[in-house]
This record gives sequence, structure tokens and C-alpha cells, in this order.
Amino acid sequence: MTTRVIAIALALLGAVQAACAQGLAPAGAVRLSPETGPLRIGIIGLVHGHVEGLLWNASKRDDIKIVGIYEPNTALFERLAAKYKIDPALRFDSLEKMLDQAKPEAVSVMSSIRDHLPAVEACAPRGVHVMVEKPLAFSNADASRMAALAKQHGILVLTNYETSWYASLREAKKMIESGEMAPLRKMVFRHGHKGPKEIGCSPEFLAWLTDPQQNGGGALVDFGCYGAVLATWLMDGARPTSVVASAATLKPEVYPKVDDDATIVLTYPHATAVIEASWAWTHDNKEADLYTEKGSIHAGKWDELSMRSENAPAKAVKPGPTGFENEWVYLRKVARGECPIDPLSGMELNMIAVEILDAARVQVARERR
Repeated sequence: MTTRVIAIALALLGAVQAACAQGLAPAGAVRLSPETGPLRIGIIGLVHGHVEGLLWNASKRDDIKIVGIYEPNTALFERLAAKYKIDPALRFDSLEKMLDQAKPEAVSVMSSIRDHLPAVEACAPRGVHVMVEKPLAFSNADASRMAALAKQHGILVLTNYETSWYASLREAKKMIESGEMAPLRKMVFRHGHKGPKEIGCSPEFLAWLTDPQQNGGGALVDFGCYGAVLATWLMDGARPTSVVASAATLKPEVYPKVDDDATIVLTYPHATAVIEASWAWTHDNKEADLYTEKGSIHAGKWDELSMRSENAPAKAVKPGPTGFENEWVYLRKVARGECPIDPLSGMELNMIAVEILDAARVQVARERR
């Protein structure tokens, strides 16, 4: 995609945002929900650890309501139902029955990455919007199929990343776009922790997260996806001219089937990006260092932000609000046309992120033969 096309798309997005600020719904082919009460959410799968954030939020908020849960594992459902006081009647052992009987406006897909496509295949013909946990997919074939279904049936297929709600990253992009800190020359992304087993992920979560057929890889996919989508966002949707990747299994006794440490290097005409993804660090890490010709920006978790110029100490910066409290506030608004699709969750940037992940996986697999 050319820079001119991206500029036009961003200009249109700005116009839609202005319309939303006046209470107007964005026009387009997406079938928006006409409902006005709490967002009716269905959950597809309980095997992703992030589902507990949704269950907790639903128990505390009055703007979202869980109307159905598809989870074939009865023991898993009962364990979480007891913890979050979920009505047993919400459980369905058939995805189609859940969608047809509970009639959610949108679903949260909390399954393995491989199962994102079957979820979209079930939801799209029924006009149900979909939010998957990152990444959208790990193969171009799956991502392309999801995009085609979304377009054909007029639904949203959104990808949720924790970093999408970081005020630090939003402010950093504003600084670059304004020219205050520009042009952007190098991006370094660090996303990882000491490993899913080490941090206590549930057996159901670990089972698919460490299976290359269900996750596509280990740390390369699980954490490499953050840098892939953020680099694409900061480059205004441009594809890298080259992708170079390496991956290792530093703890084969713990993760024998997948990598637990990976590095991806992206080259653009006037910038580079280094994506560091790991399950072998001593602590949780989600941060970015952005180097420009006027100085550098350190964007840490949530609202941690600092900048520095040549030979100057780092200076803390207070970022502005993101506009959304979390993904559930965003999902309710976007499904009802009260706000535009945010590029970080939208299909266009996430398909490019999948292209990067797919190229990296293929390269690593070739090197290991």
C-alpha cells in the first residue's frame, strides 16, 4: 500500500472520529448493532487465560452482559463459573446453538489461535461481530479467509492487544506525527516474560500455547505479534521490505515443541524495527524504544513515557488519555457505530502483522531443517 493511500485512509479516519465526537455513527458496509442496552457478549472458549479479565469485568460493569458461553470442557466451565458466579444456564456445548439461542451482538474468542478461523466462520453468516485475542492468526491463509468472511457478511473482526490501550504508545505516535520527535528511524520492541508455565498459566492455556499446531510457534507468535502490529501502525500501514528472524528454545525441558526466545528484524525504506519476544526473561516486559532524528521516546506499560534529546537526561512525559478505558468499552462502542474502528485492532494492519509472523515462522522453520 502506498503512502498516499495510507494518508487518505487516515484522513478519512479522522473525519469519522470527528463525526463520532458529534454523536454520529460512521457509515459503511458493516452491519452495526441497533441495540442500546448493555452489550450482549458471547464467549467462544475458556481456554485462554485472558478470559478471566472479561469474566471479572462482566461481574462489575453494567455496560456489558455475557449472554452465552461455548465451552465443551465441563470441568473448566464449572471451575470458572464457581470463581465468577456464572449462571450454569449460560453454557452451551455447541457453538452454533450458543449463537442462535443466546443471540450475542459480538463474541470474544478465547480459544487457541488456530480456532480463530472456525469462530469467524460460524459468526460471520449470523452477523455477529468478533473480537479475537492477539494475534489475528499465524498464517496468511487463515487471515485472508477471515478478512473475506468479514467483508462478505459485513461484520467486524477485531484483534485485541493489551498494548492498544497504552496511553504511552498513543502519545508517542502523536509526538512523531506532529514532528516534535521525527523522523522515526529505529524501533525496538521488547515483549515477554519468564514463560507461561513459570508465571502459572492454567493447564488448558498451556496445552495449546505450547502446541505449534494451535499457536503457530512459541514466543515468536505469542509476543512477536506485538512488535509486528506496532511497527506496522507506526509505519502508517507500510509493509517491511525485508523480514529476518531467528528463534531458539533455551529451555527445551520446559518447551520442547516451540521456541521460547525470538528476534525479528524488519527493514523499511527509511527505518528499521527490532522485535524481541521471549518466554525466558526474569520479569514481564512490554515496552518500546523509538529513535528519531530529534531524540528518542521510551514507551513503557500503560502511561509510562519519557523522552530525551542528544546528551540530555530522560524527561518524563504525561501522556494524554487513550479515549478508551479498555477493550470492552471499545467493543461496545464500535459494534454500535459510536466510534470508528481503531487501526490497531482493525483487519488491515493485523493482516500485515500476520504476514510478518508468517514470514518469520517460515524462515525459522527452514533454518531448523
